[in-house]
Amino acid sequence: MKKILEVRNLAKIHGPGCPQCVASTGPQADTNICPHCGSVVAAHGVSFDLHAGEILGIMGESGSGKSTVVKTLFFDETPTSGAARFHDGDRSWNLFASNPAQQRWLRNHRFGMVYQNPHLGLNFNVSAGGNIAERLLMSDLAHYGDIRDRARRLLARTEVRPDRMDESPKQFSGGMQQRVQIAKALATRPPLLYLDEVTTGLDLSVQARILDLILEIQQELATAMIVVTHDLGVIRLLAGRTLVMKYGRIIESGLTDQILEDPQHAYTQRLVASAL
Repeated sequence: MKKILEVRNLAKIHGPGCPQCVASTGPQADTNICPHCGSVVAAHGVSFDLHAGEILGIMGESGSGKSTVVKTLFFDETPTSGAARFHDGDRSWNLFASNPAQQRWLRNHRFGMVYQNPHLGLNFNVSAGGNIAERLLMSDLAHYGDIRDRARRLLARTEVRPDRMDESPKQFSGGMQQRVQIAKALATRPPLLYLDEVTTGLDLSVQARILDLILEIQQELATAMIVVTHDLGVIRLLAGRTLVMKYGRIIESGLTDQILEDPQHAYTQRLVASAL
């Protein structure tokens, strides 16, 4: 299977940083806050590959650094160091060395993001259909009728009734807002989708429908995905491979079934045991 994304030694430090930050933080220090300068080592030494059509899970508790990883890859945050290469057909992009215009183009055309908080991914001042239209206007669709038709089909695909496409997302439930976010993220048929805690705070029945939808999309479109979550049920259902993070470091990685059935690290063992 072809690699779509290579990430090497990704690091993100919030604060001034100092020479002792890395040695003084991490799982062995039981903190991600440097005791010398107060900086937060949100991620350090994060490396992994993602293949076309694969779903990779990143699992960990709050503060583990899992969301930081996708936020840097989607250009919401600037990494402190590290490299990431995105392979898109015959073209290869050095993500962190790309200029702002290139990064905007990748965000708008080749990546999709679904946030835990829909307010980060949706414009609540326009309709559900308008949110999708905003993204489609950056694509090769220019005709109003074509854009509206594609928005209607995307909303139907994500189980939002077409007769509600002119309503504001403010009038939708949390689960419906997530579906609109997914429809918007899929508008330009991106080969890579980031999902950051997309089911957190939703009712169990709504969670199940969102997860089924994500699996259907992955199987239908062969979209590669990175799924960030603290929920082992989400990981078990969606991810073929999983990274486990704690205090900004990857402490375990491998096939999801292997990690959940025979976790090697004491922290992963506790996570799995707590979910039983």
